Amino acid sequence: MVASVLDGRACAASVEKALIPRIEKCASQGVVPHLAVVIVGDDPASHVYVNAKIRTCKRLGIKSSYVALPETTSEAELIDVIHQYNVDNSVHGILIQSPLPSHMNEEYLTDLIDPHKDVDGFHPINLGRLVQSRKDCLIPCTPNGVMRLLEWSGIETAGKTALVIGRSRNVGMPQAILLAARGADTTVTIAHSKTADMAEQCRSADILVAAVGRPNMVKRDWIKPGAVIIDIGINRVDDDADSRGYVLVGDVEQSAEQVASWITPVPGGVGPMTVAMLMENTVQAAENIIQR
Repeated sequence: MVASVLDGRACAASVEKALIPRIEKCASQGVVPHLAVVIVGDDPASHVYVNAKIRTCKRLGIKSSYVALPETTSEAELIDVIHQYNVDNSVHGILIQSPLPSHMNEEYLTDLIDPHKDVDGFHPINLGRLVQSRKDCLIPCTPNGVMRLLEWSGIETAGKTALVIGRSRNVGMPQAILLAARGADTTVTIAHSKTADMAEQCRSADILVAAVGRPNMVKRDWIKPGAVIIDIGINRVDDDADSRGYVLVGDVEQSAEQVASWITPVPGGVGPMTVAMLMENTVQAAENIIQR
């Protein structure tokens, strides 16, 4: 058996298509959805991700603003930028690109973003409302993208067992909440660095979500036959045979596709969905302004 591919690019395209009439409706009411992106430092991967987001905004008709600050920027200077966007009524979404330089407290700075403009969905108010299963929140993009991809692919989750490897506040924990929520109805286990017998935990999961950032950590023989694999990890591994000098791999061995029923490719799986859900959150934030 070779697993079917959970095509994030195709699903993201369907999300974008559905957003276009919503964007046009906003514009007809005098509101153009507007995403402000701030990046600090010269991390090449971060600049690639930011440029992809800006290109997507342009394609959809979402206005974007882009501020690139040097590595030496102080927290106080970044706080000023956040405040300027918080009080700018034309801006509906604010995104601070991760990672920030080591001298900055990323969690503290995220908390300063107006929760109505927190299109990453990381603010404590949005995360708290997510725990409460409330609808008036902006959901973290990657976990929300995973749920949309499962739904779009027609994969049944109710009554299934799910293992989420990773307990970060922006991916692992909200992913577990969404999988366990009414409507998804999976029975969820969260695994992490202190989990005993990780392999056995994986073998019991109907749906396995890997979000740890460790290349090829999950082995093929850890996979339950017929399981659905959501590989959120994207890792650079040195490879002299590749013209770039590296290859991109996930947290799950690629050979797991010989055991699973469905699997996300790396790249082209969860990544495009993360960007698509960022666009959706930006549009939702603009719609919320109109409705208030």
